[in-house]
Amino acid sequence: MSLDQGKAPFALPKLPYADDALAPVVSANTISFHHGKHHKTYVDNLNNLIAGTPYAELTLGEIIKKSAKDEKAKGIFNNAAQCFNHDFYWHSMSPKGGTPTGKIKQMVDDSFGSLADFQKAFKAAAVGQFGSGWAWLVASGDKLKVVKTGNADTPLTQGLKPLLTIDVWEHAYYLDYQNRRADYVNAVLDKLINWEFALKNLG
Repeated sequence: MSLDQGKAPFALPKLPYADDALAPVVSANTISFHHGKHHKTYVDNLNNLIAGTPYAELTLGEIIKKSAKDEKAKGIFNNAAQCFNHDFYWHSMSPKGGTPTGKIKQMVDDSFGSLADFQKAFKAAAVGQFGSGWAWLVASGDKLKVVKTGNADTPLTQGLKPLLTIDVWEHAYYLDYQNRRADYVNAVLDKLINWEFALKNLG
């Protein structure tokens, strides 16, 4: 869900590919439940929570930034951030996943040493995230780094520019991998990472 999609009511964004496009790494069954039920629930909850409030006049990005600083708006933040995080996750994967090229490849090499070193750092963040959360590749100044966030948190609240993410909430992988989070992370890193999306986000 784009940060500047417009104002409420928000709609569940369409996937950038068919439900079965990421199989066998991520099955159509997982995509159907994850996008059609989990992601949709965050969108529906957000619309219900902000109806009739000043938040209803804001874009998604504005809602995330404002609610992150509002102790009374935890529910709004959680659902708004999860709307963004999930849409960002869908676009971080592609059936044509490959290796970085051009500017993003140079930045990966400069920041991590090599693609293999980036993958090692990213896997460590994703597998090492205790409980539910996310691992991210972000831009910080002219460098790239890997960060992890718990639950619904997002690098947007830390002043970082997200480039790629992987969802490590159990519902993202449990139907396909059960408790084998590392196998899921490895498969996504090896076969699905959408480096064109990362390059676009880099600007």
